[in-house]
Amino acid sequence: MKIVIALDSFKGSLTFREADEAAAAGARRAAPEAEILLCPVADGGEGTADALGGTPIGVTVSDPLGRPIRAQYRILEEDGARRAVIEMAAAAGLPLLRHEEYDPRRAATFGVGELILDALSRGCRRFTIGIGGSATNDGGAGMLSALGFRLLDAAGAPIPPGADGLALLSRIEDVGVPAAVRASSFTVACDVTNPLLGPTGCSAVYGPQKGASPRDVAAMEAAMTHYAAVVRAWNPSADDKLPGSGAAGGMGFALRTFLGASLRPGAEAVLEAAHLEEMLRGADLVLCGEGQIDAQTAMGKAPLAVARLARRAGAAVVALGGAVRPDAAACHGAFDAIFPILRAPCPLEEAMSPGCARENLAAAAESVVRLFRRARERTEGERDK
Repeated sequence: MKIVIALDSFKGSLTFREADEAAAAGARRAAPEAEILLCPVADGGEGTADALGGTPIGVTVSDPLGRPIRAQYRILEEDGARRAVIEMAAAAGLPLLRHEEYDPRRAATFGVGELILDALSRGCRRFTIGIGGSATNDGGAGMLSALGFRLLDAAGAPIPPGADGLALLSRIEDVGVPAAVRASSFTVACDVTNPLLGPTGCSAVYGPQKGASPRDVAAMEAAMTHYAAVVRAWNPSADDKLPGSGAAGGMGFALRTFLGASLRPGAEAVLEAAHLEEMLRGADLVLCGEGQIDAQTAMGKAPLAVARLARRAGAAVVALGGAVRPDAAACHGAFDAIFPILRAPCPLEEAMSPGCARENLAAAAESVVRLFRRARERTEGERDK
């Protein structure tokens, strides 16, 4: 029997790696002879670089407010080429700031560009960039400035960092962009489908989460609208209405328009890079899941991406969740079964403790594998009669 385990993190309890290992321990108790493969899972946010592995690289870059910090990305060797896996949040993430520092009108993505430049200097020409968890709303302008694009005001001076600077943009120049940037390919792991502007755009929807007041949101929307107009004048193919353009405060728009990036659902991009399809060849059972399974899971989150590939491979697929909400019924068409891992009522703090979560997950995986194995044995026995 071949079992593939591809669990997303149980946020607040277990990383994806810890969740996979706990489930594998339970599966081995039920089927010690089984071939068990573990696949890293992430959705483009925190944990994406770790999920894809590779060599960790540390470098000093600018944080969202321009202060030096140490950030890390990873380099993968593939087909004789080098791929850099970068989490935008490592240089421009909200967790890098104290709550009183949240200010998307000043926060910038310059450090993300510095990470890309460092990877280019190490021979990387392929990039996977996860753009979850940002503190910024600068339309990717900071990143572009780091990469050699000149975003200038009417006097020919560089615009200030942050969302406020976009209102002053007058023209764009790209003569200083290194050839290595133009020779590189960029894949963006992103689960956000918002356009750049409007009531569902980045300023209106995500600005308040990053510290913007209603007045700030109005100012940022006006600045982003002006920015989009200047970019369209410079590059008529720019489309701020495309899904994902509003991701990460407009970083999706910048990566697509200036760097020719393709935007992919985060989990889909990660699972492709992790070669899950190859792992699934000949698989009998797939275990997937996350901390909470609910209606949002059915809207394209990581377990659903795993389930689609598992179905295509002809494997049975079971989802395990730290909690299973009533609206998880929306997921029944994706999974053969859905089980919560909690075995007895207990306080939430206890249930989410890593030790308890690990034991519960292992026990749930063991039960699923025992049931699957027994059902398979009965089917084979009936067939032999």
